[in-house]
This record gives sequence, structure tokens and C-alpha cells, in this order.
Amino acid sequence: MATNQQRREAAKRKLERQLARRAERAKRRKIVGVGVTVGAVVIVAGLVVYLATRSGDDAAAQPPETSASEKPPVEIPTERAPMPERPKPLADPVSCEFPKDSEPAAKEAKAPSGKDVSSTGTVDATIKTTAGDIPLTLDRALAPCTVQSFVSLAEQGYYSGTSCHRLGTQGLQMLQCGDPNGDGSGGPGYTIPDEAFPELSYGRGVLAMAKKQTPNSGGSQFFMVYGDAAGLPPDYTVFGSISDAGLEVLDKVAKDGIDDSQPSSLGDGTGPPKTPVEFTDVVIGS
Repeated sequence: MATNQQRREAAKRKLERQLARRAERAKRRKIVGVGVTVGAVVIVAGLVVYLATRSGDDAAAQPPETSASEKPPVEIPTERAPMPERPKPLADPVSCEFPKDSEPAAKEAKAPSGKDVSSTGTVDATIKTTAGDIPLTLDRALAPCTVQSFVSLAEQGYYSGTSCHRLGTQGLQMLQCGDPNGDGSGGPGYTIPDEAFPELSYGRGVLAMAKKQTPNSGGSQFFMVYGDAAGLPPDYTVFGSISDAGLEVLDKVAKDGIDDSQPSSLGDGTGPPKTPVEFTDVVIGS
């Protein structure tokens, strides 16, 4: 039989074993808790990285935004159009009438003489502009009265300080000029006769007169065709041609496009050129 001393020692050893087991269990619980915490942190960090990476991939996969206002480049033919010829030459000389316009003059000018106007030969002219010089050849055989008026206005300094107000880049590719008002409404206070004929056609290099819808309503305004104009009816007097150097100037103005910040005067897709073209002088002769 165990003595009291032996019983006390056995109880002490039992208590020590229980305490050791409790400490071991507490230690294991602590390790597991730390592991769970670390695992959770790793999972959350991984999820953040995954979402961030995926978001970046989605953004990169999206197509780049394009502006709805972007316009296709202006396409300009490089070949000149054949210059028209009258099927039958005019009498030489001819008489021209330049009656007073019903509209007041945008800038006062004296009407030219209409007596004994030559219908043969050509006249050299150079339009000096802020965009570059535009040399022209005026053809009296095509339109003697129109050439007579243009030369007279140039020599009076009528065109100096005026600007080209209307550029067309699609369909009718031309630059219209000659209005002191700068909006297509102005003229010299007199009108010139139409000198058109059914065989007329328009294209790159052609110089022609602008007019109202009524016959014989031209004045100082004209247009220079640098590209296509196939749809234009033969109602507009052709009175000359544009040199290669002049076409280079027009091409550059056309490629710069229309100034959309300003309203078009006609609402037909044409408008003021983005590159201003202001006349500083029109010189007659070489």
C-alpha cells in the first residue's frame, strides 16, 4: 500500500503532465490561428492583384476612342482637265454691256469700256495672296467681256484686301473669291454678260465666273477649280486657267480644309477655308 508521501508525489506528477498537455494544446492553437490569419492575408492580396491585373487587361483590350468630328483627307486629282474651246470663234472685236446692278456695290468700281473688245489672245495675271501667288492665264477667245471686266477691276485695285470666302472639298472642289463683303453677297455695282456655251466643262485648272441664278448676273466673284467639278452644269463662264504653281497653293488650302467654327453661307457643305486666303494685289501682265 502506498504511503501518503508516495500519493502526494504521484498527484504532483499527474498535475505536471496535465499542465504540460494544456500548454501544448495552447501552443498548437496559437500556431493554427497565425496560419489562418496569414493565409487570409495572402488570399486577399492575391485577389487584389488578380482584379487589378484583370482590369488592366480589359482596359488594354478596348479599342482606342476616335473622334466623331474626324474627317477623311481631301482627295485631289493630279491631272488637269482639258481647257474648253468654243465650237465657233467669236467675232473680233466684240461689244460688251456692263449694266448697273440692282444691288448696291460692296466696293465702288468703274465699269470698263465695252467698245471694241478684243476676242483673241491671252492676258497674264497673278493673284498675290497671303497663302501664296496664284498665276493665271486669261483667255479672251473664251470670254472677252469677262476678261475685260476682270482686268479693269484688277487695275482699279478692287480685289486688294478681299478674301476668299468659300471652299468646297467634296463634289465641287473649288475656291471662290472676289467679294469685298467676304460672304458671297457683294459685287462691283455692275453686272457682266454670260459667256457660257453648252460644250463647257469644268475640272482641275479651270477659272470661271460665279453668278446668281438669274442670267447675266456675274460681277466680281469668280471660282478656281482645283479638283472635281463634273456635276456642274455649263452655265458658268470660263475665262481662263490656273498655273501649276497656283494649283499647288490651292491644293494646300484645300487639304487644310474648311473652318467649321464659322457657319457656311450656303449650308451646302462648303465654307470659309481654314487657311485664310486674302488678296494683297492682282497684277496684270508678266
